[in-house]
This record gives sequence, structure tokens and C-alpha cells, in this order.
Amino acid sequence: MISTLLVANRGEIACRIFRTCADLGIRTVAIHSDADEGALHTRVADTAVRLPGAAPAETYLRGDLIVKAALASGADAVHPGYGFLSENADFARAVRDAGLIWIGPPPEAIEAMASKTRAKELMGLAPLDAADVTAADLPVLVKAAAGGGGRGMRVVRDLAALPAALEEARAEAASAFGDGEVFVEPYLENGRHVEVQVLADTHGTVWTLGTRDCSLQRRHQKVIEEAPAPGLPPALTERLYALAERATRAVSYEGAGTVEFLVADGRAHFLEMNTRLQVEHPVTEAVFGIDLVAEQIRVAEGHALPAERPAARGHAVEARLYAEDPARGWAPQTGTLHRFTVPDGVRLDTGCADGDTIGVHYDPMLAKVIAHAPTRTEAVRRLAGALERTALHGPVTNRDLLVRSLRHPEFTEARMDTGFYDRHLTALTEPAPDLYAPLAAALADAHGRSRFGGWRNLPSGPQVKRYEMAGEEHEAAYRHTRTGLAADGVRVVHTGPHLVVLEVDGVRRKFEIARYGDRVHVNATALTALPRFPDPSTEHAPGSLLAPMPGTVVRVAEGLAEGAEVKAGQPLIWLEAMKMEHRITAPADGTLTALPAAVGRQVEMGTLLAVVETD
Repeated sequence: MISTLLVANRGEIACRIFRTCADLGIRTVAIHSDADEGALHTRVADTAVRLPGAAPAETYLRGDLIVKAALASGADAVHPGYGFLSENADFARAVRDAGLIWIGPPPEAIEAMASKTRAKELMGLAPLDAADVTAADLPVLVKAAAGGGGRGMRVVRDLAALPAALEEARAEAASAFGDGEVFVEPYLENGRHVEVQVLADTHGTVWTLGTRDCSLQRRHQKVIEEAPAPGLPPALTERLYALAERATRAVSYEGAGTVEFLVADGRAHFLEMNTRLQVEHPVTEAVFGIDLVAEQIRVAEGHALPAERPAARGHAVEARLYAEDPARGWAPQTGTLHRFTVPDGVRLDTGCADGDTIGVHYDPMLAKVIAHAPTRTEAVRRLAGALERTALHGPVTNRDLLVRSLRHPEFTEARMDTGFYDRHLTALTEPAPDLYAPLAAALADAHGRSRFGGWRNLPSGPQVKRYEMAGEEHEAAYRHTRTGLAADGVRVVHTGPHLVVLEVDGVRRKFEIARYGDRVHVNATALTALPRFPDPSTEHAPGSLLAPMPGTVVRVAEGLAEGAEVKAGQPLIWLEAMKMEHRITAPADGTLTALPAAVGRQVEMGTLLAVVETD
């Protein structure tokens, strides 16, 4: 019987596993890098162990240190979570060799499915040979053989672009997974990403726990997931179950895993088997009324699953909240998460809390929000409403995109596919600012200031404050009067430092205000208070290319130097941030007049990388 469990991971998944352990009466051990010393997962665990020596992004990859931490802390079991070492057969063996219980499948099963190319061969399939790809095969997807999460993937639509895509995918895969092997497979433009959750014990029982649709993706990484996958014909669903069970039994699998497919034209195309718990597992838990982590632990302890799987009920939808800006190429964001609260009625899985710092070392996912209801329509509506009312004060997030996605007709009518954001991203990220937000912010700021200092005996011009909102400058004008603050076009019902009530065309509206330095949050709208007189030292020359996020310069285009002629869209510099590579391209045809970027240089957001003067 397991008494103390170490989670070889961090953030949201570590906190989620600790929650189950608390329910089961199991003591918990967290591990952490120096960057994560005060992270939420270290605070909620019973014990925390520092992993010394390695860089923050590499710490959680040190299996040797993690095994030592487990032994030193008195743990008798290790759960890998997902990511990092969860699909590393050598780590699983090291855990077992140390006399610890491994919460996962046998190392042999991990090895059999670890390489996507070997997994396809096991299922009787074979990837394309990159050397044999012709124009008739396009579009194709270059894909990392190891790992996942959208890293090491490139869609190729032009045969001439294939060599560069292979090189970039290999480099990113090697950086993310320590394995640069890639392969090529057909890319189905309008397919749906559907997967089957499996759970197997050591006694020969395999459960296929329904389907999940994960078609809404950015950079080949899932954003919104739901269970069951809507609109699948019964015969196709049974085919998916049969293939998933076949893959599970083929490798004598144990524990929780996921078999992934691309569904198009009524057919299922096998993609891979993930030999671990998936990020989107909560929707399956909600529909089947089970705790998959608890089931993983029971399987590892040798318990048998009942012969019949539990019955499914209702529908569940999950949205991943990321600290990123979808309108700027999904650029990761950093900073202090001042406030993060979600309304009641939905499930929240997170590794963050008020006051935490979102840094550059790890994936930018803040949390998962999950809604469950009797029908899909109700679940989608409940999740969209909860996200809309969520307070997120800090870095830019994808929250507004999620709300709009959930309410888009293509999604509500279950007509989505993996090309959803290719078609709709521009429209979904169109700014829709609340034009009364700047006025509410200005009135809240003015509240409490001396009426005698602001009020005039004779009529005078209004007080004016300037704010940046959705990339544009807005002015808010108001006046101090004998009866309080006033503004043209509205009736000011109430003002306070944190609440302003305005009546607009007979409709009363409430505005909740929170201020952190120059950053102001008015309901779901974020503003930046602008100074009365701009600082000229912050201005940059035309054509300046600034770092869109903090990160490390990992590559500069070969032969690039000051004085070089560049073309619009030409890749110049590659930044790595939060384990993803981001290309900085030339904004127009011109001449490179400055290149302060250099490989290995650490940069902050807004750092000057290069200057391209247009012809």
C-alpha cells in the first residue's frame, strides 16, 4: 500500500495529483527548481525537496535527482504527472530499480509507444519517407517522433519549404525532448482530433472510457477539449474503441493512457498512443464520475478494475487558460498574477494563485477550467459564462479568445475541426474594448481626491486622463462638481476606488476596478494609464524589431549582418521562451541597419533585437 507519493512534475498537474492523494490519505512530496521554490505545488504538498544544480528548465528532467529526492523524503511511490519524464522508460526503470512504486505503465510499454514512428509500425502503419515526398503528397506534417505538446511540428504546403521545416522541427524537438528524430505524415486539413481514454489493470481488464474531441488547437497544442466527442456515428465510435483497446493490449499496458486519432470523412487515422495521463483528463472524469489519478494509484497497488466500466452521463468541456497573446502570434506573457478567481459551479485545476509570478522557464498554461452539465449546450454555455466572469489581473491571457471560441456558431453547432483557428483567429481576436472602461478607471482614480482641490467656483475645462486600451489611446474626461464627479453623456451613480456605477441610456452598469501600478483592470478590460508627458527615451526608430517576450536568442539567420538586404517575412532571429521557438521576421523589404541580438543572449520583452530600414 502506498503511504507517501512524490510527484515528478510541477504546477497544475502536481497540485491536481496532491488533491487526490489528500482524499486517499496519502502523504505528498513536491520537487522544485530554484525558480519554483515558492510555487503553489510546493506550498500545498506535505514535503518539498529542492533539486539542485540544473538550470530551471532542465531541473525536472533530472531523473537521478528525482529518485534521490524520493528516497530522501521517505516516499514509496513516484507519479510522473505528464510532460517532463512521464514517457521516459529509463526513468520508470530507475524508479523501480530504487525499490519505489511507479505510477504508470511498464517501461516496455512506454518504449513501444514512445516513438510515434514505432507506434505506427506496431499498428501496421508506416510514415512517409521525407525523401520520397512529392507535390502530390502535400500538405504534409513534419512531426517529432518523441514528445508532444505541438513542439517539433511544422505544416508544409510548398515542397521547397520541406528542407527548412525538417531542420526547424529537428532543432525544436532536440531542444524540447533531447531527441531530434522527426517524420512526415499526410496533413488532413479538415480533420477532427479525437482520442479515447483507456485504463488497464494488471489482471487483463481494459476500459475504453469514451471519446474526447480536442480539435481546437493552436500550434498543434490543444486549447478546448470536450467529452464525449460530439456527432460521431455509433459505428465509428465503436471502431475507435476497438483500435484503442488493440493498441492497449498490444503493449500489455497498465494504468491510464490515451490513444489519439484524426477523424476525417468518416474514417479514423491512428496518430499515437500517449503512455501517461493527459492534460484533458478532467472531462472524462466528469462524464464517468471517476478519479483517474485514484484509479492509477489503485492499479499500481495491484487492485483489479471491475469488469464493467462506469456509465457515462452528461457532457463536459475544458478550456486551457494560457498567459499568452493570441493576437500576437500566441506570444507567451510573463509577470505577476495579481488576482485569479473563478466563479462557483465549474472545476478549476491550476498551479497558480494570487501574487504568483509567471516566468519564462515553463509552459505558459495557468489553469484548466472545466464545466459539466446534462447536455453539451448547457456545458458550453456554463463554461463560457464562468470564463467571462473570471477575474484575471496580470499578464495578457487567452481568456477572451476562449469565450468567443465557445460561442462561435461553428463550435456551438459542433462543426469544428483542427483548422478552426486558421480560419477564425483574426475575427476572434478583433479588439472589442468596453469604451466606458477608461471613464470608469478615471472616476475611480479621482474618487477621494480633495473636492476643493479639483472643484472650481467658475466653469473650467474637464479633467482628462489617458489610457492605452487594446493597442489604442483613449481619453476619459470628467469634472468635479458641487455634488460630486460628473461626465458628459452618462449619469454617475456611484464612485469608489474599486467600484464605479454609471447609467448609460437608462441602463445601470457596474464597473469593478483594480489597479496595480500603471495597469488598471476594469471588469474584464485591461488598461494602461499613460503619463501626461511621454518619455522620449522609450521611443524606438521605425523598423525596430523588439522581443515580443522574455527569452533567449537561440539562432540568428545564417550570414545575417548589418548592411544585409532582407525581404518582408524573412526569418531573421529565433527566440526560445517557455520551451517554444518563436521566429522574428523582417516587417518589410529593406536594409538591416542594426543587429544587437546574438545567440545565447537573454532578453526581456521589448528589448531591441534588430532594425530594418525600408527602402
